[in-house]
Amino acid sequence: MEIRLLDVLSLAGFDPTLRTKLVRHKDRRFSVESLRQNDSKGRPWLEIYQAYQANPVFHRVQQIVSCYGLSGARAGFYGVYKVLGHVPANEGMEIPRGQEWGNGCKFFYKLERNPQFDTFRDRLIVDWGKGTINWQVWLNQKNNKEVLEMLPPGRSLPPFVDYLKFSLTYRQLRDLFRNEEAHRDWKNPLSAVSGIYLVLAETSGDMYVGSASGTSGIWGRWRVYARPGPDSGHGGNDQLRKLIAGDSGYPEGFRFSVLQILPISTASTEVIQWEQLYKQKLGSRAIGLNSN
Repeated sequence: MEIRLLDVLSLAGFDPTLRTKLVRHKDRRFSVESLRQNDSKGRPWLEIYQAYQANPVFHRVQQIVSCYGLSGARAGFYGVYKVLGHVPANEGMEIPRGQEWGNGCKFFYKLERNPQFDTFRDRLIVDWGKGTINWQVWLNQKNNKEVLEMLPPGRSLPPFVDYLKFSLTYRQLRDLFRNEEAHRDWKNPLSAVSGIYLVLAETSGDMYVGSASGTSGIWGRWRVYARPGPDSGHGGNDQLRKLIAGDSGYPEGFRFSVLQILPISTASTEVIQWEQLYKQKLGSRAIGLNSN
């Protein structure tokens, strides 16, 4: 039996009689993922982004069911927003510095997130269908999208997208391992590959290049960094340990990302050769956090 979007939302008291637009945010100019990872004064950039529009797409709308594009035609649920009105774009919220997606917009919509649907955020995955070019449609029985998956409760991160399209704060890394089952879409791919990774010290810009191999791949190596306790965050590396001991901003100030993936069967000696190459490229031994 197919489960549809309205079926799930109705469990939290969704009112289908209100004029509702269903939207899927995806932009060829930049990564929508970056909008989900950043905020201004506690307001996620993705919320600011969807409030700015070049056309009056939400003028006759009472609420918005907001999703973001994932691979293929999939979409991740982001929230339900009440439309409280609109003002000219020049009267809207300040657009974060360096972001150009507000250029050419005429309207800023006053949107208020309805918290009763937050339990579904980043857990509810739907199939947008063939018409992905239609990023906004009226939500009705005709456009009632099929639910592909409901990820377990306890999630704190959005769905995994691609090995090279994310960077995790240390807090996010810890959250992954606090509830591994709820983040199995991260655990499975990160456990399936060896690779080279980067730990960035955000306040100084210093970098540490590391490698992961063995049966549990990158996931297994990162688990060492995320383990709880006063001696966490350094993964056994002396330079990172010294930084944590001398600066109260760490390990919270670390950011983790993948530089290259390798087959899980790759010999550890070959993985280390790739690690040494990246240390040379990034200069992490000369001016960074690698001591050898």
